[in-house]
Amino acid sequence: MRVLKIIGVFLFLFGLYGSLSESRAVVDRVVAVVNQEIITLSEVEKSISPLVDDIRTRAEDRLEKKERIQEARRKVLDQMIEEKLIDQEAKRSGVKVTTKEIESALEEIRQRNNATPEDLEKALVKEGLTLETFKKQIEKQIQRMKVLQWAVKTDVKAGEKEFIDFYQKNINRYRSIEVYRPRHILFIVPKGAPPEQVQEARKKCQKVLEKIKKGEDFGEMALLYSEDLSARDRGDLGYFKRGELLPSFEREALRLKVGEVSGIVRTDFGFHIIKLTDRKGGDAVAFEEVKEKVRKDYYESESEKAFKQFISTLREKSVIEIRL
Repeated sequence: MRVLKIIGVFLFLFGLYGSLSESRAVVDRVVAVVNQEIITLSEVEKSISPLVDDIRTRAEDRLEKKERIQEARRKVLDQMIEEKLIDQEAKRSGVKVTTKEIESALEEIRQRNNATPEDLEKALVKEGLTLETFKKQIEKQIQRMKVLQWAVKTDVKAGEKEFIDFYQKNINRYRSIEVYRPRHILFIVPKGAPPEQVQEARKKCQKVLEKIKKGEDFGEMALLYSEDLSARDRGDLGYFKRGELLPSFEREALRLKVGEVSGIVRTDFGFHIIKLTDRKGGDAVAFEEVKEKVRKDYYESESEKAFKQFISTLREKSVIEIRL
């Protein structure tokens, strides 16, 4: 939840965000002005550095990488603008942070990471930070937390009726884990294969599919023709949860009824014929069994609404120029 993430962030500054000092060489420029205070490109690049590494690892082509990195920049910049607005509100409101609060937060960080004061200082040196600089960062986060605690109020008097209504409107949050069991027959198409090789693999796949449609046993066909290791198990892949298989494969598998066979499905590996052999779970859990979770989710949702309203109000009375 967004509000809790912002409120609690100072507890995780050490040990969870990776390198705080890492940055790439960039030609620096102003990318946003928030009530005459600037945000620079180097600040944005420093914040998105871990995200960029992840995108470069996962994205498949150059255009996708470029688009996802740009989207990450926009999201990070938007968050930095929000933080700048909160900092300005803290200054206007005269919010102060005591030395005792900073030391208490620092001690909690040490305990969470099972680190001695010496361990912490050594880790900070590796990140290019001094203890005093780190304390300043903690002070800033506590100050933001205080502003949000003061500004984002959720004095909602909710009862059973409101919780049940929230449960019904968000029923997909409260379902048991769904698992499914597919079989498949695979005809491999190597990456960068010429069109004639692709066409040949598709023809083989089509011939096997026609045999299955005429009544041939799926498992026998997998054993005879599949080019996947699962062929020895007659194409059986076992049980999976949503999100664990390739999206194009999973989408088709979940479209099927139990016992039904797909048409030809293309993925990055080649051409598949899929059969769904079992599917279970995914049923709504009774309200009484998840009542406490519903209650927590409800109040988090209300806090999120209040936070968005607070930020919206700050934006409306501010002058913001974005140059990214």
